[in-house]
Amino acid sequence: MAEVLYPAALGTPNAPSSLMLRRTRLVRTDPDGTVAEYIFDQGVVTLGSMDDNDLVIDDDQVSRYHARIHQEGDDFLIEDLRSTNGTWINRVRIREAWLKSGSVIRLGNTQLRFNIQNEKVELTPSQHESLGGIVGKTESMRKLMGAIEKVAPTGATVVLEGETGTGKEVVARTIHQLSMRQNHPFIVFDCGAVAQNLIESELFGHEKGSFTGALASRQGLFEMAHGGTIFLDEIGELALDLQPKLLRALEQREIRRVGGNRPIKIDVRVVAATNRDLAEEVKAGRFREDLFYRLGVVRLKLPALRERRDDIPLLVQHMLRIGSFNRQGDGQRVKGLSFEARQALGSYDFPGNVRELGNVVERACSFAEGDLIQLEDLPDHITGFGQVRTRRSETQATESLHGGRGNGPAAPLLADQTFKIAKEAWLGAFEKEYIASLLARHSGNLSQAAREADVDRKHFRRLARKYDLIAGRPDDEDED
Repeated sequence: MAEVLYPAALGTPNAPSSLMLRRTRLVRTDPDGTVAEYIFDQGVVTLGSMDDNDLVIDDDQVSRYHARIHQEGDDFLIEDLRSTNGTWINRVRIREAWLKSGSVIRLGNTQLRFNIQNEKVELTPSQHESLGGIVGKTESMRKLMGAIEKVAPTGATVVLEGETGTGKEVVARTIHQLSMRQNHPFIVFDCGAVAQNLIESELFGHEKGSFTGALASRQGLFEMAHGGTIFLDEIGELALDLQPKLLRALEQREIRRVGGNRPIKIDVRVVAATNRDLAEEVKAGRFREDLFYRLGVVRLKLPALRERRDDIPLLVQHMLRIGSFNRQGDGQRVKGLSFEARQALGSYDFPGNVRELGNVVERACSFAEGDLIQLEDLPDHITGFGQVRTRRSETQATESLHGGRGNGPAAPLLADQTFKIAKEAWLGAFEKEYIASLLARHSGNLSQAAREADVDRKHFRRLARKYDLIAGRPDDEDED
């Protein structure tokens, strides 16, 4: 069987240079000859006499929720919602039918002509170095900002892909701020931070008594985000049994609370994010293909920080300017980077990306004594100092190793000891500094640190406990 190829995300090497946006265009002709045109960006358009429909039809022959048009891939389907007087396509009454451009829809006494409006959007790099909370001047970032400028004003669902810490929430918030929904709520939900058995209640709400502990009815996040945007972070963590419920919410534009039977209409734009490759997750059977297509109307790939090193000085300046940690009166305490500090940051790979850079800048500000961050203010795992020196408070062991070069009488400290004692002291200082640096680089993750050190994880853990770098006694047995 041939392998299914999914469209590449914008921002990847094989991504297209343009984006095709398919919109629903309805032309309404009233009995008195009045003509009105309506264009919809979203994938689902509801028709009826109630005010919460996308197209409100003031016609006493039209039901409150009469019909719904929704996009499936490149095609459009109209579905009658059990209306009283029926939905008619080209004079034929239907329950559901595929629509073609030029099809005539009749609801009650109202006639609508359906058309598919294709708009080819050329994706050109932005001319700016910032957009909302996004900062960058490299080509990859200007292309990303250019795509956001075009996509944000539409109602298109967006999936953001990229490594942890690349700024997906910042991009999602920027999309919201540049959309027509900017004055309505922006709600964030992390699918990987909530127990799977609680996610349905969090997203869709619950009715009183629907489960143990449900002492009162409660709105879900989709209801709270009504009129605005909901950001579903780590969407790849969503369990398979919950994915159809999310798909229903996107397609039907309605939800049901846990324990409830009443459908609740919602008007929400969805922006989702993941550090996984969703196309690969679909192939592996861990993510529904129909949900992938429903979410991925537009897919944007955020570059890792190591792929945009030239943006680091600009990002640091931005962090220093907006960070509360750098406030001094009405201005900034630290103004920028020294040349050496800039070189060190540009040479480091930043596995934690922009989030890690933010932590490094905040830490460096707390150590900085002048108005510039100096090389010695940065962590040793970035400067490389941990490989050639220890802190002065830790006996100046490395200075003694290099022929006694040091400041005054402290330099020959190890030389005053026997060879065995001096060697053990130096090795101990080295081990502690080396392990501490690796743990800091990997945010305390023992497995990743041990893998980089090429050391058995149990042995690495015992060494970390020996120097009180993690909780536990040095002689504790390591669990598997």
